[in-house]
Amino acid sequence: MPAFNEEKVIVQTIASLLACDSPGPLEIIVVDDGSSDATYRVASESFARDPRVRVFSQANGGKPAALNFGFAQTTAEIVVALDADTVFTRDTVSKLVRHFKDPRVAAVAGNTKVGNRINLLTRWQALEYITSQNLDRRAFAVLNCITVVPGAVGAWRRELVESAGGFRNDTLAEDADLTLAIRKLGKHIVYEEEAIALTEAPDTVRGFIGQRYRWMYGTMQAAWKHRDVLFRRRYGALGFVALPNVVIFQVLFPLISPIMDLLLIGSLGSAAFSYSHHPEEYSADNLWRVLFYYALFVSVDYLAAILAFALERKESWGLLIWLFWQRFFYRQLMYYVAIKSTITSLKGVLVGWGRLERKASVQVEA
Repeated sequence: MPAFNEEKVIVQTIASLLACDSPGPLEIIVVDDGSSDATYRVASESFARDPRVRVFSQANGGKPAALNFGFAQTTAEIVVALDADTVFTRDTVSKLVRHFKDPRVAAVAGNTKVGNRINLLTRWQALEYITSQNLDRRAFAVLNCITVVPGAVGAWRRELVESAGGFRNDTLAEDADLTLAIRKLGKHIVYEEEAIALTEAPDTVRGFIGQRYRWMYGTMQAAWKHRDVLFRRRYGALGFVALPNVVIFQVLFPLISPIMDLLLIGSLGSAAFSYSHHPEEYSADNLWRVLFYYALFVSVDYLAAILAFALERKESWGLLIWLFWQRFFYRQLMYYVAIKSTITSLKGVLVGWGRLERKASVQVEA
């Protein structure tokens, strides 16, 4: 568990790990990456009497360095990695580890959920995790082309992590970078929907933009770094489906989507102007055509969302109430993030861990 300024949440996270069922001996390694708060002291003092918990501190070197340091402290065949703000359910570890009975499996991605659904922004993020990230991961798992084992909840076969060179610091998406590197070795990466991790999502617009900026920029870096897999038969669906999906739907589509929204608004404005100034000559055919295609797009979007919820059997269907407004307003934030990330990548600007305020607001179900 890499940690940077996590004193408010780290005790809850470690406690959730100690409560987990495990098929073998449980060893918890916490690596404080030069925090400026009391993360190291709080973690080490709170669990000083539990031999299963070992807490280390190092000079700030970034998340990849903290992860690599943690991996070096264990000889375990299987290593589960998580963020310090993430709470595991009781059977998360056992659900992840069971897949490694298959020697072809190199890594397992868990099911990340927003655990602090306390305002509109965090509910929108909860919707995104269910209807976008986890739905994509299910589909990619079928094709063996998962592009990222999330840092919040993932398990790795240690020897393959070492073979792939460990976590690198040349992208901001070290989890995606390592996932792609391991997949290129010809191994299997699977998804475990029952390995649930509750994460603390940003509850302010500023925090959200900062987090997603790092994610999207890091995804661009990882995709560029591994561009050699594109349309190469030896990499299968990874090169023909997954990586093109990243480029099209996470980079290009967010960049051109604002134009589509402007065209819709322009069509409505033009229709209103024509009707008010030339009612006798006005024809609503063009407007109805635009509205038809927009309604069709919304309908397909809702059907995909319903499918995602149907697959998440324990999710609250009440979240779907917020879907329309999430798609309309949340998308504007993502446009900004996509444009900012693209400009940054063109400039070649370096971006670090960043600093996200923790509020210990994850709500754990009893």
